[in-house]
Amino acid sequence: MAIWLGLYFIMNIIGVFIMGADKKRAQKHQYRISERTLWLVAFLGGAVGTTAGMQLYRHKTKHTSFKIGFPFLAGIELVLLIKFLL
Repeated sequence: MAIWLGLYFIMNIIGVFIMGADKKRAQKHQYRISERTLWLVAFLGGAVGTTAGMQLYRHKTKHTSFKIGFPFLAGIELVLLIKFLL
């Protein structure tokens, strides 16, 4: 169980990190992290982190799919996490 919690924690740290990195790249007009990659990280357990990163860095907040999708996916992941822990 500790391994799964560790992976969940790591994926969320990665989620925050890639949202910040993509925001920085956008500001510098550099090559961006693909939306597919952002969604993949969120889907693989990092939805809470990507949602937090989206709010923290004010990144992708105008895109409806991210604005609604990331928090929705984060909610599902949190429910599954609670169910897993109980």
